[in-house]
Amino acid sequence: MLPLESALNQLKKAADLIKLDTNVLEILKKPNRILQFSIPVRMDNGTMKIFDGYRVQWNNARGPYKGGIRFHPKADLNEVEALSFWMTIKCAAVGIPYGGAKGGVTVDPKVLSQGELERLSRGYANAVREIIGPEKDIPAPDVYTTPQIMAWIMDEYSKFKGYNVPGVVTGKPIEVGGSQGRGVATAQGGFYILEKIVEKLNIDPKKTSVVIQGFGNAGYNMADFCFHAGYKIIGISDSKTAIIDKTGNGFDSHEIIKIKEKKGIVDVCECQEIQCSCQNHAHITNEELLKTECDILILAALENQITKDNVGEIKAKVILELANGPTSSEADEKLFEKGILVVPDVLANAGGVTVSYFEWVQNLANYYWTEVEVFQKLKKIMVENFDEAWKIKEENKTDLRTAVFALALERLALAIKARGVV
Repeated sequence: MLPLESALNQLKKAADLIKLDTNVLEILKKPNRILQFSIPVRMDNGTMKIFDGYRVQWNNARGPYKGGIRFHPKADLNEVEALSFWMTIKCAAVGIPYGGAKGGVTVDPKVLSQGELERLSRGYANAVREIIGPEKDIPAPDVYTTPQIMAWIMDEYSKFKGYNVPGVVTGKPIEVGGSQGRGVATAQGGFYILEKIVEKLNIDPKKTSVVIQGFGNAGYNMADFCFHAGYKIIGISDSKTAIIDKTGNGFDSHEIIKIKEKKGIVDVCECQEIQCSCQNHAHITNEELLKTECDILILAALENQITKDNVGEIKAKVILELANGPTSSEADEKLFEKGILVVPDVLANAGGVTVSYFEWVQNLANYYWTEVEVFQKLKKIMVENFDEAWKIKEENKTDLRTAVFALALERLALAIKARGVV
């Protein structure tokens, strides 16, 4: 199932639950704008290469468009459309005054030099400069984009405007207007939600096994939070391999990141082979990792990881989505029938966009907060909106994703109607 089809199925299910005004539903089914463009980049060897770029602005009824830019070889228009829709829902679900957008470039950034990556990033900024800005659309990092890339985009946009505009993007380095806490915000917000789930289900972290798919920014930081809270991390993966614990003691997040920096893969030993013969762990595939028996499965990689094809073999009791769209709508239904609680992306990973909102506010005011202040504000937003969504879930005897969507749709409907659009 394509990501956009899955997203629109989720929209319909929640709209039916709350009997959403059909005129509002029609508006939310389509993006406001799709921009598709080519980015010419002079490569280091002197040749010219053309990259496909996208920016989709789904809805801005609640405020300026907001959404990341991903650089990935499989990025395409359907994916970017789905992600921009989910951003619309996500911002409304946590009550921040943004609409939803998303951007992407079809590229493998790992094969580019630093210079090529900079020229690509600046080319993207020039392609979208007329439709972004602090009052229009505020991009941010996503898969394989970084604070440095945001700094280049901000710099290029500022040249276009003729003055410094730090608020055009979020997720920037601290030195050029970034916010304290933004680097770990997605995982930190997800961990606040995990704490609420543990409380609701009366789970003891020290007796709880965790598997984490994905070891980028969100996956690593979530592993670190879980490790320090006493959870037993029994499985971890990155894009190259997955490892499973054989000792019963769980993995140390610090040890794994130290070895990944040396070997380039997740591992707990320093031998150079991926398939090593060490006795304390085993290497498995990402697909096998998803089927590992555990208490909590944290999805921190890409879309469509749990689908109708593998949902029957999922053995986790709770699934928490730090990635965007990792569970298809078909699989969602099956997981609900099996009694597996899915904590949806549009709530679980909203810590990133919430702290991006804080960064934007700080840029506009030119007044900056401490990390303690940032996390206090983040926790309040995550917890309060979780409680509202959980109440909807319990009252309607529905799954948590549909409850979060319902909460977001009610807020979007109020804004759309207040504007007089319907």
